[in-house]
Amino acid sequence: MIERHLHALQFEDPGLEETAATRERLRALFPRGATRRMTQLGLLLGSVLDPLHPAEEDALVYASSFGESRALHDYLASFPTASPTLFQTSIHPSAIQQVLVARQQPVREFFPFGGRAQLVAHAVEAALLAPSPRTILCGGEERILPPGDSGTASPVGFAFALALGADRAAALGTLRLEESPAPAGELALAEFFAALRDRRPLDQPVAPGMRLVLTWL
Repeated sequence: MIERHLHALQFEDPGLEETAATRERLRALFPRGATRRMTQLGLLLGSVLDPLHPAEEDALVYASSFGESRALHDYLASFPTASPTLFQTSIHPSAIQQVLVARQQPVREFFPFGGRAQLVAHAVEAALLAPSPRTILCGGEERILPPGDSGTASPVGFAFALALGADRAAALGTLRLEESPAPAGELALAEFFAALRDRRPLDQPVAPGMRLVLTWL
């Protein structure tokens, strides 16, 4: 069993908010001009990370199933008159790297995770095993139009950030991984986000032989 205590939680739940509206709403959080080329997810992550004040000695774990696929879709949709700005946005680094670069923010260790199968399990495991005194676990998705039914996009946008540490004092809850006899299991990132947003406990298999337990104090 491995566990850490949850000391802080921030989240953005913009739902169907358009990228332009997100950019206008959050532009004051970033250096002048930076938001013009940032993706929606980069903006959302910057918003949730700001109150946690990431420090150089922290470890940072990032999880996203679909990443910034919206930027590529928007660029391709701009043809036959291709947009130079959308092109620059489409080749930007990941959302969390956009935030770190925009703020010139160093961190001790950085663990990025993508994909779908056992994404939450891998990200949580990295956060709980990181050697730093404090680990920030963050992630999210951005809304893409049209979402379709191919399983390659998120119908809504969201972002979250957790500060995890060993001290139980003043903790909001506990995040734990333990062995489980269940042969398989999976927890979508959107489901994990909903549990955090709603302060709902979790106790379920998230990978073969692994169970995630989220409790609130």
